[in-house]
Amino acid sequence: MRAVLVTGAAAPLGQRLVRSLLADTRVSHVLAVDDVPAEQALPFSHAGRLTYLTIDLRKTRKVRELLFGPARDLDVEVVVHLSEHMDGFGRGRAVHAQNVESLRSILELSDRHPSVRRLVVKSHAVVYRVGLDLPVQVTEDHPLNMSPHAPQYVRDRVEADLTACARMGLVDSEIVVLRCAEALAPGIGSQLYDYLDGPAVFRPMGFDPMVNVASPEDIVHALELATHGSGEGVFNIPGFDTLPLSEAARKWGRPQVPLPAPLIRAVYRARHALMGSEYSFGIHANQLHFGLVLDGTRARHVLGYRPRHPIDWPVGGPISDPIVAAAG
Repeated sequence: MRAVLVTGAAAPLGQRLVRSLLADTRVSHVLAVDDVPAEQALPFSHAGRLTYLTIDLRKTRKVRELLFGPARDLDVEVVVHLSEHMDGFGRGRAVHAQNVESLRSILELSDRHPSVRRLVVKSHAVVYRVGLDLPVQVTEDHPLNMSPHAPQYVRDRVEADLTACARMGLVDSEIVVLRCAEALAPGIGSQLYDYLDGPAVFRPMGFDPMVNVASPEDIVHALELATHGSGEGVFNIPGFDTLPLSEAARKWGRPQVPLPAPLIRAVYRARHALMGSEYSFGIHANQLHFGLVLDGTRARHVLGYRPRHPIDWPVGGPISDPIVAAAG
C-alpha cells in the first residue's frame, strides 16, 4: 500500500487518474493538488482515502510546504506530475513557472524528502523534432525540438522534459518521463483535438501525414503502470490509432479544405481572435506536414504498456484491427 501525490488533479486527465487510483487497492491514499477550489475539483466520493489541497505550485515555498507538510505526513512515495498550462497561446513568466519551474521545485525538494521515492512526469510527443529528413516513427532517442523559434508551448515542454531527464541517476528518487501521444478528448490541452473539433479541417496542401492518437484511458493506464513500476527512464506512450490525417478528419466528421500553409496559419489566427480557440497552427505545423508516430517498444517491454482503447470516432466508430496500432 502506498500513498500517491497527483498534481494537476482538477483537470479532466487528473480527475480520471485520481478516480483510477482510488479504485486501486494498492494505493492507501491519494493527495490531490491543483489551483482551483475543492468544490470545483473532484466531485466524487472517496471513502476517506482522498485529500485535496488548493495550492499554487508556481511558488517554490508552496511546493516546499506541500512536500514537507501533508505529503510527509501521509508518507507519500510517488508523485505524478500533471500540472501544466494547456492554452496553446499561453506566454510569459507565469506560464513558464507553471510548465517548468513547478517541476524543477518538485525535483529539487523530492531529492531531500524522507518518503518520496519515485516521480512520474507526463511529457508530450510534441517535444520531438519533426522534419522531412527525419523518420516518422520515433523512438526515445529521436532528436528533440530545440528551436528557439518554436512557440513557448513547445519550448516549455521540451525544457520540462529535459529538466526531469537531467536529474536521472543524480538524485535518490527514481524519475520516469512518459512522452505521451495526444489524447483526443476535450479539456486536456490536446492541440490535435482542438484542430479536428473545428467547423472544418484546413490541411496543408499536398500533405497527408500519419498521426497517432491516444484515448485518455490509455494515458491513465500508462501513468498507473509507471506509478507502480520500478527503475527510471524515458518512455514513449503511443495510442491505439495510427492513421492518415485525412482519415482522422473524415472519421471526426469534418469537411477538409486543403490550403497552402501560410493561409492555414492566417485562418487559425483569425479563428483564435474571433472565437477564442486554443488551437495554434504554429505548434503543429511540422507534424501536419511530415507526421509523427511514437514507437512504444520500450514501454511495452519495461512497463508492460500496450494501448488498449481505440478512439470512438464520431463517424465509423473505433478502429478494431490492432495491426493499425503498429506503433504500440
